[in-house]
Amino acid sequence: MKRIIYSLVTVIFFTGIFCNISPEKPVSDDSPLPSFDINDLKSRTFNYFWELADPVSGLIPDRAPTESFSSIAAVGYGLSAYIIGVHNNYITREEAKDQVHKLLSFLWRLQQGPEKHYIGGYKGFFYHFLDMKTGHRFKAVELSTIDTGLLMAGILSCQSYFDGDDNTETTIRTLCDSLYRRVEWDWFLNANNLLSMGWHPESGFLSSQWQGYNEAMILYILALGSPTHPAPEECWEKWTKTYVWADHYGYKHVNFGPLFGHHYSHMYIDFRGIQDDYMVNKEIDYFENSRRATYSNRAYCISNPHGFKDFSDEIWGLTACDGPGNYIKTVGGNKIHFMGYAARGTAANYEVGDGTLAPTAAGGSMPFAPEICLPALKAIYDAYGEKIYGKYGFKDAFNPTFTFGEGNEEGWFDVDYIGIDQGAILLMIENYHTGLIWDIMKKNPYIVTGLKKAGFSGGWLTN
Repeated sequence: MKRIIYSLVTVIFFTGIFCNISPEKPVSDDSPLPSFDINDLKSRTFNYFWELADPVSGLIPDRAPTESFSSIAAVGYGLSAYIIGVHNNYITREEAKDQVHKLLSFLWRLQQGPEKHYIGGYKGFFYHFLDMKTGHRFKAVELSTIDTGLLMAGILSCQSYFDGDDNTETTIRTLCDSLYRRVEWDWFLNANNLLSMGWHPESGFLSSQWQGYNEAMILYILALGSPTHPAPEECWEKWTKTYVWADHYGYKHVNFGPLFGHHYSHMYIDFRGIQDDYMVNKEIDYFENSRRATYSNRAYCISNPHGFKDFSDEIWGLTACDGPGNYIKTVGGNKIHFMGYAARGTAANYEVGDGTLAPTAAGGSMPFAPEICLPALKAIYDAYGEKIYGKYGFKDAFNPTFTFGEGNEEGWFDVDYIGIDQGAILLMIENYHTGLIWDIMKKNPYIVTGLKKAGFSGGWLTN
């Protein structure tokens, strides 16, 4: 690894070891698979968020079927997933708003404070992982800026979508506004006017800060847009000054290794045609940047410098995902360090991989490059079938190179679906199909304010 990337995977070691077409007619992973259909994938992926939400708290699991805690980023994606469910007639608006109201009420009631235990968050932020039932901090995880940001993005999507006059929708908007306004973004700023990645009640702020480029664009936009605890406008310029612009496998772009960093902010913001000063100087926008990153990721997999099995022009995709585990094995005369969950990816200053691929890499890039992403999803589906695709769509990851141990004779295939990766697939397929989440977020005054304070102009933002 040429550079350490701190992101959603920063504390993933806490995870440890620890296909349904409609919500009304559940299917099992043993059900015969139809021919690949993007709408089948979308509906099955939606059901991860609908069927697996805790019936009392409404929290979304970090992963399934392995029992797990809740990921607050996955909760944010789940809130937006319910909007997609209504739009596609998977559920009714009444069902969606009842679920959203329950979840938001639970989050608002969770105790906040500096204590170490029996607490959900502090100063408006939430802990990275929460107990599915109680909502309390899971073990010793950090109070997370980026995960809270992704949760807030989902909350604001509900604030703008549920615009009815009845009591439930009115209450939803009030809860959304209260949860967002409660976040003290300025508390997390360090001496450089950049946001720290996290805070522990045991030891204080993490020294790692959000600089990059990475998934934290949405985080800074949310912080800039706050009417109660805003970050200063100079934060954006400091953020962009840390970018790495380079040509990687024939594509000049702001580099970041794992593709999720090119997905997460774009799940909520339509960057087509809007630019900050940095992108004005590069004569592109962030949407085009993510398109180039997607093509670069694919080009690396086609080149396949380490000779991993099955990498091709259609089977590709490096991002943060599960893996076969921590092993050093010899394959074709080369020693390979296989990993568990890791931020796999490729960039001019970053290379991490062990032959593991993740469908969410192509799924999350669907709006940027459907001409290569849709064939990739179909090729993965056709090649591996029920080993990689089941009740909730694509399982998280697979590694054809890892053929060690019983059951792995044809490669390693994950048993789990992971919430944040499911969210990228679902929201980005919907944005590709209809632009639904993008259009909803264009109506949100906090998002618009944050973009303008960051210096964005042009396109839909000016109009």
